[in-house]
Amino acid sequence: QVQLVESGGGLVQAGGSLRLSCTTSGVMSNLFKMGWYRQAPGKQRELVANDTPYGTTNYADSVKGRFTISRDYAKNTVYLQMDNLKPEDTAVYYCHNLDLGYWGQGTQVTVSS
Repeated sequence: QVQLVESGGGLVQAGGSLRLSCTTSGVMSNLFKMGWYRQAPGKQRELVANDTPYGTTNYADSVKGRFTISRDYAKNTVYLQMDNLKPEDTAVYYCHNLDLGYWGQGTQVTVSS
C-alpha cells in the first residue's frame, strides 16, 4: 500500500520560513516525478513545484526564488523549503506522486501579516 505523509506545516509570520516533508512508504519515490501542490480556501489546487528523478525542477512563478524542492533519497522523502513566506502562501499543501497519481493528506500552512 502506497502512502504519502506530509509534515512541517504550521503558523508563521510573513517573512518567515517553513520546511515541509513528504515521506513515501510502499514504493520508492526516488523513481518518480514528485511535486508539491497547494489549495487555498475557495481556489483550485495549483502546482507549487515538482522534481524529476533526474534533478529537473519546475516552480510556479509566484514562488520562484523563495521555495526550493529537494529530495533525500536515503529517507525516501521530498522536501519543500519555503522562505520569505507571504500571507498569500496560506493554503493546504499536498505532496503528489505525479507518475502514480497518489496524494498525501495535506498539511496546513498559515502565514500571518
